[in-house]
Amino acid sequence: MTTDKIANIKKQTNDCLIADQISVRRRLNKLHQIKNEDKLERILDELQLTVSRSVARVENRVHALPAIKFPPELPVSQKSEEIAKAIEQHQVVVIAGETGSGKTTQIPKICMQLGRGVKGMIGHTQPRRLAARSVSMRIAEEVGCELGGVIGYQVRFNDAVSENTLVKLMTDGILLAEIQRDRFLNAYDTIIIDEAHERSLNIDFLLGYLKTLLPKRRDLKVIITSATIDVDRFSKHFDDAPVIEVSGRTYPVEQRYRPLFESVEGDDERTVNDAVAQTILEIVEEERQQKKAFGDILVFLPGEREIRDLAKHLRDYEFRDTEILPLYARLGAADQQRVFKSHRGRRIVLSTNVAETSITVPGIRYVIDPGTARVSRYSYRSKIQRLPI
Repeated sequence: MTTDKIANIKKQTNDCLIADQISVRRRLNKLHQIKNEDKLERILDELQLTVSRSVARVENRVHALPAIKFPPELPVSQKSEEIAKAIEQHQVVVIAGETGSGKTTQIPKICMQLGRGVKGMIGHTQPRRLAARSVSMRIAEEVGCELGGVIGYQVRFNDAVSENTLVKLMTDGILLAEIQRDRFLNAYDTIIIDEAHERSLNIDFLLGYLKTLLPKRRDLKVIITSATIDVDRFSKHFDDAPVIEVSGRTYPVEQRYRPLFESVEGDDERTVNDAVAQTILEIVEEERQQKKAFGDILVFLPGEREIRDLAKHLRDYEFRDTEILPLYARLGAADQQRVFKSHRGRRIVLSTNVAETSITVPGIRYVIDPGTARVSRYSYRSKIQRLPI
């Protein structure tokens, strides 16, 4: 009787969640140490209950898999079959895609189409909290589900993940912290490291750790996405993993340079805020003369304080039919989502460099770049990570 129970549990274990498979098999291997028959029966009953619940959860997750459609206008959609085949055949795949190719939103959907995310989540890392939130909302919208259900996210101080979550967006720091309590990342069957070319300390630690973990987790798939630079180095690091290149959507761009320091209404020099305001006035006047429709404007700034100062400065100009929207990491989720919603009139988006690579703001026709940004640097003298401009 006991032998039949053990055989039945072993048979069902393959249909459990990965994390449950590991714990059940570990307990089964220790059964020979138990000599008391009653105690053995009790443990087997507990294991059978754990297995039954885990199998039921897997079935629920299979039913939760959404119907997947790929927007035909995105370049990555044209290569979805090639990417899916590479993921099936290799443990590690490197995807090189330019900004706007759609790789961030479509690769998790390709993984779901393959049935990934059922026995363990698809972990999808982003370098920034704002990107993790906005990307999760975008994918949830595309697959037609509520955020926190099939698609969830976790960032510092904020969590929208349920037991039926298949794709979990998070910052690379969150995944790194999870390694402390889940050394083999058993909660995941697929890991997507997005924007790997940014090469932060967190990303480099993760890439090094995954390299050592993969031989122990043969069922784990790792997908590295990067801009077109450095892909060969990522491929070599993972024993010549295949590289798939996806083109971006390029548009003709006219560049105009304006001096920061020049005389304005008798002043000897002007501030960055003055320069941005004058550039916006120039855009407004040009559209008026050429009778063009309103075009949205994206302004890059180093940080939150600069965004607040410029927003206050621009409101003094009272631009007609114009909405001024800030975009930075500490902004509330509802306010962040405003930049992605349709609108009337002109919109001026004041953003940190998160809008440069991590997210794509729709409808932008003009970009104003004062040329400064906060860049992460490690100070050997003070032994801390700094963000100088």
